[in-house]
Amino acid sequence: MSKNLVAFFSASGTTKKVAEMIAEEAKADLFEIEPKVPYTKADLDWMNKKSRSSVEMSDKKYRPEIMKKKMDMSSYDEILLGFPIWWYREPMVIRTFLSRYQWKGKTIIPFCTSLEVDIPQARSDIMKLAPGAAVLEGRRFATENANLASEVKSWVQGLHI
Repeated sequence: MSKNLVAFFSASGTTKKVAEMIAEEAKADLFEIEPKVPYTKADLDWMNKKSRSSVEMSDKKYRPEIMKKKMDMSSYDEILLGFPIWWYREPMVIRTFLSRYQWKGKTIIPFCTSLEVDIPQARSDIMKLAPGAAVLEGRRFATENANLASEVKSWVQGLHI
């Protein structure tokens, strides 16, 4: 079994596309973090302060339920963790995922999808939420980029995993 895992959350399919490219290039296993209740287009309306995502992101302690799928995290040394950027950080569903596992001795390499917002705040949050893990700098992928596949390939090769 691979010692590398690409775990990701994707509300619209954008992050999933990048995660699949990364997993293929890294020859890593792929694991989708799925909310128990999928997000609808209305849920993702960041302009509506009453939308589900807006309400969740305004409460830093909120942890939406995720599907309980079997996964032996102890088999992996390095986890590439992917998500879209919501309100300058990782979605709360990522916090739910991080709370489910022991991270001591693991390396987490975050990656995100966003047109403009970079990953530093999310990395800082992950460092607090995954005690004992080494959390690397990570990378943002602008999915509107025509060179996305080559950027992903170059990034993964530079990780030396």
